[in-house]
Amino acid sequence: MLPGVPDPHTSSRAERVAVQVAIDYPVLFTRGSLRPDNHDLTQVIRRREPARRHRVFAVIDGGVAQAWPDLVDDLLAYASAHASALELVAEPVIVPGGEIIKNDRAVIDDLLARFFGHGLDRHSCVLIVGGGAVLDAVGYAASICHRGLRVVRMPTTVLAQDDAGIGVKNGINGFGAKNALGCFAPPFAVVNDLDWLSSLPLRDRLAGLAEAVKVALIRDPVFFAALERDAAALAQGQLASLEPAIRRCAELHLQHICRTGDPFETGSARPLDFGHWAAHKLELLTDHALRHGEAVALGLALDSCYSMAIGRLAEAELQRITALLDALGLPRWTPTLLDSIDGPAPLLAGLDEFREHLGGELTITLLDAIGRGVEVQTIDRATMAACVDALTRS
Repeated sequence: MLPGVPDPHTSSRAERVAVQVAIDYPVLFTRGSLRPDNHDLTQVIRRREPARRHRVFAVIDGGVAQAWPDLVDDLLAYASAHASALELVAEPVIVPGGEIIKNDRAVIDDLLARFFGHGLDRHSCVLIVGGGAVLDAVGYAASICHRGLRVVRMPTTVLAQDDAGIGVKNGINGFGAKNALGCFAPPFAVVNDLDWLSSLPLRDRLAGLAEAVKVALIRDPVFFAALERDAAALAQGQLASLEPAIRRCAELHLQHICRTGDPFETGSARPLDFGHWAAHKLELLTDHALRHGEAVALGLALDSCYSMAIGRLAEAELQRITALLDALGLPRWTPTLLDSIDGPAPLLAGLDEFREHLGGELTITLLDAIGRGVEVQTIDRATMAACVDALTRS
């Protein structure tokens, strides 16, 4: 050993770093968010630095722009009315909506070029107006620009307002897998404006309710009973009924993020993805003919059926679950659907992809009762396939 050189076998030591990072963002419920006399959007953008003028770059879902033809003008007028607080650095950019944007990396590259071209920095704000897929993809682009621009989300669908738009995930599809590329990046703020939902087709209003059923099943039996009680009105897509369901669903999702101690899913469990191992695979197998919420509804039915098949969930509770999905107009397993995905075998491959996406051991959320989820590490594939068959014939 050379003089003055420590022996690595006797002198090694480990330094441990423990850093706690606070997650802090408001989720605001409002109406008429782009009316000039509504200050909600301005207030959430300037909430940390109220004295300065904030640079904003707006991105709009193409489907929303089509449904609201005056949207760009409304946004420009809003920025003009609040010019002392907001600087819209460019004309709003319109991007493809739905899974198209999550499958097209050229859109991400174009957005990044625009972000850098307009000199956006980490104190600038990207305002995203759109459904869950657009929020995911544009949020991903913003998160990798300068390691994270501020993002204010304005979700425009039921599913985005009660689930996708209020969480901490961003991502795009790739390599034949849903959300293969992405990151955890909390938004700077979320503005849930119920008025956006008035232009949604009924199918999309109903599809978003699957996430409400999901979180009620694993967290809140009282909420589940409320969905049963209000199912007839919800199935008509009435905004007055949708509003409390969206709020409660959002509250339960936010409670999970705040209170479980694992908002970035560093462990093997992800209970908010109950029913999603099958849903993600069904979306791919049907080439996205199913809405995400519709695929989730099918996944909920399947995992609930499996929970009963292995003796965890009472048959009467399974009947309540399938009856609610039916009452809400959410899709069922059918021979046509089963044929379109070439039977259960390709679907069951989703279990391996679900484990691979998170890593660690396979962890699937099942039900012990309505309102009580449980994590399991093994799935009997023959029993799961039998559940697909049973649901198809029911």
